[in-house]
Amino acid sequence: MSTLQSAVHYQPQSALQGLTLVESESASGLQIVGVSAAWRKLLLQAEMAAPHMQVGTIEGEHGSGKYTLARYLFSRSPLSGSRFQRHDAREWLATDADPASLFGLTYLDRVDLLAPPGQGLLLGVLKALQDRPPGRAVLVASAQTSLRQMAGQGLLLPDLAFRLTAVRFVIPPLRLRKEDIAVLAQALLDRICARYQQRPATLGAGTLARLFEHNWPGNVRELASVLETALLEAVNGVIRPADLALPTGHEAPFPPQPSPQPGDLSLDATIRHHVRYVLDLNHGNKLRAARQLCISRSTLYRILGNESVLAR
Repeated sequence: MSTLQSAVHYQPQSALQGLTLVESESASGLQIVGVSAAWRKLLLQAEMAAPHMQVGTIEGEHGSGKYTLARYLFSRSPLSGSRFQRHDAREWLATDADPASLFGLTYLDRVDLLAPPGQGLLLGVLKALQDRPPGRAVLVASAQTSLRQMAGQGLLLPDLAFRLTAVRFVIPPLRLRKEDIAVLAQALLDRICARYQQRPATLGAGTLARLFEHNWPGNVRELASVLETALLEAVNGVIRPADLALPTGHEAPFPPQPSPQPGDLSLDATIRHHVRYVLDLNHGNKLRAARQLCISRSTLYRILGNESVLAR
């Protein structure tokens, strides 16, 4: 059986059965999908630590699933029936950082962005929390960079780094565990189809190979975004390689934008020029262009009016 076939047909047998860093929207709770050795190791660490941890850190690139892993840790902890709260670390420390009020699991996002005063505040919270009896509160921090490396570079208080990373989870980027792409893609498609109330979609010939070719700098979040856009482009629920909004490798991902004509420097002309540029980047695909511009297709039509570019 090939690596791809084993990825598609893998059936986990342990307590991790049915789980992936894709959060389900059904009553079944969290899904965790992955077949790679790195992924299995991460989930085994989470299984071992969740019942006992009081402070921990999840490190990983943007879009890799840090928040969902925190939710999974919560679901496996003795506090799973209590409260889960998510906060931006900087905002929380500036307004609500009262160790006595901590209860359940508190997830602090992006502690690697804390300035020195915020680092000092968080260190005080950890000291107070770790002086309390265990079993009432857990604090999980997230970071996109290694907190230990930051401490070694003088960017983070060493004592804070040591306390936060006593229990440390490092999520590998998707480009280093591409054997997980097949099962992740199907889990994500099932979730997206359920949200749009569509029948299940499938990957057409060559689509999975195209997904394997990409390096996924945005990780699972990027994969989900690409598949959602592709599903809206797909015919009869079959996603073809051409439906994937991915660079082909044969053209520059960001070609130079031509300068606007000097005759009209009004704001309206500049907006129309930029919209045409984004539309050209997407080879005339109006849906993709509108998504990249964060506008509706009707707004795109209004900006460009009846210009010939819309006929492409």
